[in-house]
Amino acid sequence: MTTPPSRIRRRPSGRHGRTAAATAVLSALALLAACSGPPKGGTGGVEARLSASTPPARAEIDSFTWALYAEPPTLDYTVAFDYPQNTVLSNVCESLMRWTPQLTLEPGLARQAVNPDPLTWVYDLRSGVRFHDGRTMTADDVVFSLGRQTDPKNAAAWAQVFRNVASVHATGPLQVTVRLKRPDSQFPQYMATAAGVVASKAGVEAAGKDYGTTGGLACTGPFRLGAWQKGQSIELERFDGYWGAEAKARKAVFRVLTDPSARTNAMLSGEIDGGYLIPTESYARLRESGVGTLYFGEGLSTVNVNVTDMKGALGDVRVRRALSLALDRSGFVKAGLGGAGTVTGSLTTRAAWGAAPESALRAAFDGLPPTEPDIEKAKALIKEAGATGKTLTMVTSPIGQDVSLLATAVQAAGTRIGLDIRLKTVAPNAFTALFTDPRAREGVDMFPLTLYNSITDPLDLLANFKTGAYLNYAGHSDKRYDALVDRAAAAYAPAERMEIEAQLNRLAAERFLWIPVAEWPTSVFLNKRITGAPTTIAYMYRPWAASVGAGQ
Repeated sequence: MTTPPSRIRRRPSGRHGRTAAATAVLSALALLAACSGPPKGGTGGVEARLSASTPPARAEIDSFTWALYAEPPTLDYTVAFDYPQNTVLSNVCESLMRWTPQLTLEPGLARQAVNPDPLTWVYDLRSGVRFHDGRTMTADDVVFSLGRQTDPKNAAAWAQVFRNVASVHATGPLQVTVRLKRPDSQFPQYMATAAGVVASKAGVEAAGKDYGTTGGLACTGPFRLGAWQKGQSIELERFDGYWGAEAKARKAVFRVLTDPSARTNAMLSGEIDGGYLIPTESYARLRESGVGTLYFGEGLSTVNVNVTDMKGALGDVRVRRALSLALDRSGFVKAGLGGAGTVTGSLTTRAAWGAAPESALRAAFDGLPPTEPDIEKAKALIKEAGATGKTLTMVTSPIGQDVSLLATAVQAAGTRIGLDIRLKTVAPNAFTALFTDPRAREGVDMFPLTLYNSITDPLDLLANFKTGAYLNYAGHSDKRYDALVDRAAAAYAPAERMEIEAQLNRLAAERFLWIPVAEWPTSVFLNKRITGAPTTIAYMYRPWAASVGAGQ
């Protein structure tokens, strides 16, 4: 699933500390969100100057069309953990906090959030916010909505965000208090993601098991769910009762185009007005077409090989290390990412470390495993591990060259060192299911994974290797690693936290828990008739479509 050119140094407006301790913690969070910079290195020859947004819209428009590479299996916010779901849902359902286009935190449905002590977060809600079903938001809706994330029956993708939460209570008609079991620097940041979405309790209960798939979503965003033609399109209609600035388009239509060539051709012909996650093989065509503009923004994204099974040959770290040594990362960046990327041996982007002291940066990145191929050393490791001739299965999908060519590159690397890596091609929707359905991962050893940070903190990614973590598909378990994750989460001060996270970054890299390949910016294409969309990964968790309007 795959961090901002320059961050605005600001604290969320309307937020204030109730005590000196609260002010200190909030300042630390603001510093974390404000200090990160762009990835180091170039973009492989592609003109990929990073920006936070596109020019503002000049006027309202009746509608615009947007491309999706896969249809969301559901729009239930509890399982919104991949690009297709969040690209749509962020415009319909809103969270307590919100990302800005510069990836800083600002108030969302909560007008302020304060923590009078390290174990307490108090969210004061906006008044008069209406749900799409006509009801008015109250603290009870927030308690209910957050509670759905921890209900085992929902199998929520965001459940681990609440692992340190002891209770969530309404402490006033428009106030919710969260009590923690232990200090958790990550929890308040996650309230800007789908983990912090608020929906109408009555609306969700009325929909029952059909919530997220048919009918409305009973949320508060500038758009509400309209017609959903399965396999074809999802329409969003402007919500005239929205509490914030009215959307500039009366309707946003998301077209499901699973074939990357079809998506590109639809943009070139004007059938589609825009889209995120542009197929890398289409960068040049779109940039030179004259039909619109191709933008790049911060993505907080790394491209990796996700190791899903360590019971077979990949259970030996020497095999994982050998695959890493045999992989042609530079070739993949050039061909698979259209040159718009940077080779890396780290699972975290450098931009996520913007608040880190120099000592933590050195500890996190200096001396990481090499990224240049060394075939002879890799062959020796395979032989030493007794893995010569072993068969491994890697999933691929025709989503775009970034997925298919990485799978091919891994297969080629395996061939060069004596492994038999077989590719299993699945449809885009089935590829999305890898993230939420254990059955989709049965018999699979690896798959390409572009993972974006959901918050501007390295721990967002590194915590995935803690025992029992949601994305810990291979079941990695180590008490030392788990203890470091807990220590980092408990440290509110960014400098202190990132010294600990640096140890985690090295451990994850040295053990090849996933195989890191490259950093990758966000891409977005806009036809000349529209403008206003953010270029950064902020589109995943803010109502980006509301700012899209006339470009001419």
